[in-house]
Amino acid sequence: MNRPNIVLIMTDQQRAGWTAASGFALDTMPFLDELMGTGVRFERAYTTSPLCVPARVSLLTGRYPSAHRVRQNSAAKHVLRGADLVDVLRDAGYALHLAGKTHFHRQPADFDTYAAPYWHDRGPAAAATPEETRFEEWLASLDHSVSHEPTPFPLERQLPYRIVSDAMSAIDETPADRPFFSWLSFPEPHNPYQVPEPYFSLFDPDQVPDRLIGPEGAELKGGMYTWLRRLIEEKRPGYDAEWRRYRANYCGMLRLIDDQLRRFFTHLRESGREADTLVFFVADHGDYTGDYGLQRKGAGMAECLMRIPFAVTGPGVRAMADQSDFVSLADLFPTVCDALDVEIPPGVQGRSLWPLLTGAPCPAGEFATAYGERGFGGLSYDVDERPPLHFPYEGRTFDELNTVTQSGTTVMLRRDRWKLLLDERGTGELYDLDADPAELDNRYDDPALADVRAGLTTDLARWMIRVRDDLPEAVYTLKRTPHNWR
Repeated sequence: MNRPNIVLIMTDQQRAGWTAASGFALDTMPFLDELMGTGVRFERAYTTSPLCVPARVSLLTGRYPSAHRVRQNSAAKHVLRGADLVDVLRDAGYALHLAGKTHFHRQPADFDTYAAPYWHDRGPAAAATPEETRFEEWLASLDHSVSHEPTPFPLERQLPYRIVSDAMSAIDETPADRPFFSWLSFPEPHNPYQVPEPYFSLFDPDQVPDRLIGPEGAELKGGMYTWLRRLIEEKRPGYDAEWRRYRANYCGMLRLIDDQLRRFFTHLRESGREADTLVFFVADHGDYTGDYGLQRKGAGMAECLMRIPFAVTGPGVRAMADQSDFVSLADLFPTVCDALDVEIPPGVQGRSLWPLLTGAPCPAGEFATAYGERGFGGLSYDVDERPPLHFPYEGRTFDELNTVTQSGTTVMLRRDRWKLLLDERGTGELYDLDADPAELDNRYDDPALADVRAGLTTDLARWMIRVRDDLPEAVYTLKRTPHNWR
């Protein structure tokens, strides 16, 4: 089989709906919009978990956090899995290239070239030039905050520029007769929120779209939202006043990434390899971008954190209108398996999207719902509790992912306009997202929606059964279905 090259573009903390093609008021990523307009954009794509490592492990393994067991960012070494994306591609003869952020269970020796790890305030230590080191020291000095001035270093010091340079070099060194997998894993638009000119001035803070709701939203939501909002205000009083600058920088970061992707694909085309390349674009999770008076991520499973961009283009993929099917980050790995005509490994829970991408028929209902998980276990902390954290309550530094915001367990079900959440205490939330996009009007106990709630609860139960782990295999033969469809 003549197998395509594969390029996986992954951004960190990019919420869905922030490009012109997805309806955003500002043109943040014109090149990517044009490129992915030749394929399929999924408008209802969801992460498996609203934080980095569990989501990235789901991408690689096709498994949900309750199955792969990585439920917090510090737990990658505890992954439980079968063969993953790296295993399948290596067995298929691919040259494996990674440039950028890691934050998963794989190691440098698992790749042919490993230009990593890039973090949010630094690149690979051994590769940094003196000026790159000074830039990284400046990034670290921001302490994951919002810069109110243009970055005082040239574009070439920015991490996306360096990642693209590393990726191009790796492809140039790959023999023309060997297919390659190139993973461009950008640490942006994750905090710290900074960009050099011309990107800093490209989007006027006064022109960025309004947010859904401000700090009052965190108080109305209560629980972890209120706890996190109050913690940040203690550490950085008045921080929410910068929300427009924060959004403008975020848009600038997207355009900077977009320009670097244009540079990468220009190089790919000039090398004669673009036509034979299958391209995936995803993010691991979203960002509040000021909604609820919050920055970054952390509390809850709001749409701004759970919905992600997800698009595919390349050989065999039909150019189709934006798809309204509910799909998951866990679906990427089995989709690659189908595209390469290799068996989806045991233990994979995601569903192949390849028939959707190529225009083949799909059973009604297969992609009618999406499921997600949050929390590392135990009981959820209440808003007035202050348990020990891995950073001090004093000072400016904080981690929004902590003992409180990640406590307990919540599961999510999406269908049509509805969103259902249930946690370990039996607390239910039900939102009509068409009427209530900020998820403030909890209608879980509304008698008028009793039938809706019952149907969604049944769908949620089916998903929770579906993600019961099939591993490890023993003497019985598992009955499996094409494309992992149920």
